[in-house]
Amino acid sequence: MSSDDLENFEAERELQLAQEYQDVAAMFRYAVETERRFYLANDVKLNVSGDAAKPVIEVELSDAWVWDMYRKTRFVPKVRVLTFKDVNVEELPSTEL
Repeated sequence: MSSDDLENFEAERELQLAQEYQDVAAMFRYAVETERRFYLANDVKLNVSGDAAKPVIEVELSDAWVWDMYRKTRFVPKVRVLTFKDVNVEELPSTEL
């Protein structure tokens, strides 16, 4: 496989992932961004521990979707993330009919 083939494959996978995101985003209540991944989830619990200089952030997600083009299954029932870096949690707008 040439480097062009690999780049084309990755670009196609990224496009498929973006289209899947558009299809599933309305099913979720929160968008969560960490230094390594982006998630959609219906329940988010944040716990900050440690000291002010080096806090440990624990994020627990339920009923989640993971933005990762290399995963075979992006829908997961539970996710637990431990990090020392920033975590962004946004409540998505309601799409009530």
